[in-house]
This record gives sequence, structure tokens and C-alpha cells, in this order.
Amino acid sequence: MHIGIGLPNQVRNVTASIIPRWAARAEQAGFSTLATTGRYAYPGVNDTVTLAAAAGATTTIGLLSAVLLAPTWPAALLAKEIAGIDGVSGGRLTLGIGVGSREDEFTVPGHGLRGRGARLDSDLATYRDVWGGEPVGNGPNPAVPSGTRQVPMLFGGYSTPTLNRMVRWGEGYIGGSLPAAMTAAAFEAAKRAWRAAGRQGAPKLVALAYFALGDTETGQTNIRDFYRFAPEDIAANVVLCTTPKTIEQSITDYADLGVDEIIFVPATDDLDEVTRLADIVA
Repeated sequence: MHIGIGLPNQVRNVTASIIPRWAARAEQAGFSTLATTGRYAYPGVNDTVTLAAAAGATTTIGLLSAVLLAPTWPAALLAKEIAGIDGVSGGRLTLGIGVGSREDEFTVPGHGLRGRGARLDSDLATYRDVWGGEPVGNGPNPAVPSGTRQVPMLFGGYSTPTLNRMVRWGEGYIGGSLPAAMTAAAFEAAKRAWRAAGRQGAPKLVALAYFALGDTETGQTNIRDFYRFAPEDIAANVVLCTTPKTIEQSITDYADLGVDEIIFVPATDDLDEVTRLADIVA
């Protein structure tokens, strides 16, 4: 199982200049992937800005949005942003998509919370058209350079429409930051949906878990703050690893489920957390 690390873009009041340094150190430490956490109505750094900074600071490590709230964006604009980041990175980006559930995240007129699922279904086709070089804006020009690839997509969420999007448009599924015993059913549902749709092989499965190995008290405070308005069954069960033993147990638990990759998401923006985690999982 591959082991990736999150970027601290949604730590409250993150020091933004840490992000490219964090990315470079994570690549040097040998992590498989750098991942972002997506929110708008929170004092952090946006997914696309963070991923672009990470792309410029690294050369080989994978990049993943885990997950970006795609229906909060106009589709053609997001498609161009994602294509640009992927191009800058040399084709290392995977777009992880969620639909979102908080009204305050939906700030663009005409892109509100209501109807977000149906809007996303239409948006996914727009992404493919934009990346394929189709003209945009009723004019003759495409939005992206020739040679732009179809960026691979993963989907996160617990609904049947999420799984339908995954098997139609995606390469796999991202589970929530919950104990393996709680996410096992979602991973199994993703595999069943994949087989039922006649897709070849198996979906890529990615798990998420938070960690705070230095200042664990601040890490716990930050996680409580980030999930303050989340449903109680999620907020009360978010995984936060604070010791080598809990890191190792999370790896074992998800490996037993057949997960392909686990991303450890930082609960603080202490740059030394990259080294602390690497020392455990190396």
C-alpha cells in the first residue's frame, strides 16, 4: 500500500509560505502523493492554489485533491485550472471530487447548494470537453493547450449517485477520514458498483486519516474546529493519529481492506511533521 501525505492548506490560519516547502520535503522523504483538503468558507488556502504551489516545488510526487468541492466552481473555469496545474506538474495530478454539503461553501451566483448533484453530472462532461480541446465560450478557441490530457478523477461521498459518477467518469474512490471499520462498507460498495458497471480491473481505493505527532493538543483543537459543524456521527469519529502505534495501526487496518493508498492529512502546519511521519512509515 502506498503512503501519501496531505498538505496543510486547511489548517486554520495556515502560514501559506509553508506549503511549497512542505511539498518539497515530502517529496524528498519519499511519500507517494501530496493531497489537499477542499473548503472555501474556512481560513486556509484554496485547493487549486495549493496544488499549483506544490506542482512548482516538486518534480515526481503525485498530486491529489482529496476532495475538491467541484460544484462550487463554474465547470469550464475549474477544468482550465485543473488542466493548467496538471500541465505544470508534468501530468502528476489526480482530481478528487466531492459534492459538498455546507451552504456557506457555495458562493458563486448560480452555483448554490441546491441542485449541485445534477449540476456536477453536467459539469463532468464539460471537463472532458475542455480537456479534449473543444472550443469554449461560443468562440473558435479551446481553453487549454494542445496535448492536454484527460485528468484522472476519483470520487468521494456515500451516495449512490457518487458511485454512479465514479464508474462512469472515474478511476476510483476516496473514503472519509473515519475508522477503517466505518469506511469498509463504502469501499466494498465502490468495488461492487465497479463490477456491476462492467469496468475492467478494480477501482483505485484511497483512505484518509489525520495525524498530529508533535503538538498533539493543537492538532486535536484544529480537528475539532474544522469539523465543528459536521454531522455528529462524522465529527465524533474522525481519525486523528497521534503516536507511531496509531499510524501503524491505520496502515494495517486499511491494508487489510485492500486499500491502495492511505493519505495522512496534517492537523497542524508544523513543517517538522513531515519528517516525524516519514520516520515512522519509512
